[in-house]
Amino acid sequence: MFEIAPSILSADFTRLGEAIRAAEEGGAKILHVDVMDGHFVPNITIGLPVVKSIRSATDMTIDTHLMIEQPGRYAAEFVKAGADMVSVHIEADPHIHRTLSSIRDAGGKAGIVINPATSLSALDDAIEHADLVLVMSVNPGFGGQRFIPSVLGKLRRLREMISTKGLDTQIEIDGGIDETNVAEVVAAGAEILVAGSAVYGKDDPVAALRKLYENGRVWV
Repeated sequence: MFEIAPSILSADFTRLGEAIRAAEEGGAKILHVDVMDGHFVPNITIGLPVVKSIRSATDMTIDTHLMIEQPGRYAAEFVKAGADMVSVHIEADPHIHRTLSSIRDAGGKAGIVINPATSLSALDDAIEHADLVLVMSVNPGFGGQRFIPSVLGKLRRLREMISTKGLDTQIEIDGGIDETNVAEVVAAGAEILVAGSAVYGKDDPVAALRKLYENGRVWV
């Protein structure tokens, strides 16, 4: 089974409550929140107060993706603000074991994010400390980018790595997911698929979300 996690980065922030309700109505159980600091990536988005507000507005699982420098300073704080899942970039954190432990100690699920050009070998000594791995299928920082097809092979290799190590780590993917590629992404091993423009960039986000589920189920 797989889940679509609508990304509010692509939503109208003046109507965020409506965007959350559309995700719920479309069948999503996970809401994806992108946090950017303008340093690790060339964009600035939202922070702890917005996550806290979202928590008060929904019972959905809040999946927070930290695209920030020094994520270890803030990761546990996002759990305390209401995030259920917090993922940090391995490229940004030289002390990722400590950060993953802090997320778990705060009561959240801990994730490692890996950029398109980063080798899976970077995960060798850290993956056993994570509940999920988020594979970027675009370069992080902006919504609406095109999917990088070579990431499909990376998903397959990651699934094999997890199996070989005897882990139950979940695989998440983020970037360029739409109704044309959702089936092959699921077939390659992704279990949580982040979708922004493919949901909130449409006239009817509820129908768009349901279409993603319908297309992805071809491979389930």
